[in-house]
Amino acid sequence: MRGGESFQRPETGGKAVAWALRQAIGWSIVAAVIFAVVAHRDQLFPRAATAPSATTIRGAPKADPVVNTLVYPLDAHGHVQLDADVDGATVHFVVDTGATLLTLTPRAAEAAGINPAGLSYSMEMNTANGHARAALVTLREVRLGQLSVRDVQAIVMPNLSVSLLGMSFLSRLDRWEMQGGALTISY
Repeated sequence: MRGGESFQRPETGGKAVAWALRQAIGWSIVAAVIFAVVAHRDQLFPRAATAPSATTIRGAPKADPVVNTLVYPLDAHGHVQLDADVDGATVHFVVDTGATLLTLTPRAAEAAGINPAGLSYSMEMNTANGHARAALVTLREVRLGQLSVRDVQAIVMPNLSVSLLGMSFLSRLDRWEMQGGALTISY
């Protein structure tokens, strides 16, 4: 066969059938190879790790193949509200990724064994609601289910109506993300 002969359609009957058969077999082989490549593309061409849509706080994920997750849905106002154990007391929080520190109401601080009246409110804070004073405290433990974070920096703010779960807690997690109408925490 000389170059290009197999692609030219012969004019005579017997040669035309042989040519058509060669074409059908050739294109069948091409289709089978394409199908096999597409079907096994993940094994043949592993994808590079893509940037996660989540906020990754610590560098590498845990080596442990078992990942525990907690999922908290957004409420009707678009906020995540949850209850956490703070030094043995149940405290209701609104998750606030814009808050630098975990923030307790005086009532929540008192439930957690902190005397709000005995604190020094010497920190000046600029909040979404304006200027405020706060007292810096360290919480022994903040627990969400089986997840426990120790020695969490927090503040107590007078005139606060709800406690805020801020970045001094969230930044200590292995991974968290706000996506799909929920907060997902992995630990």
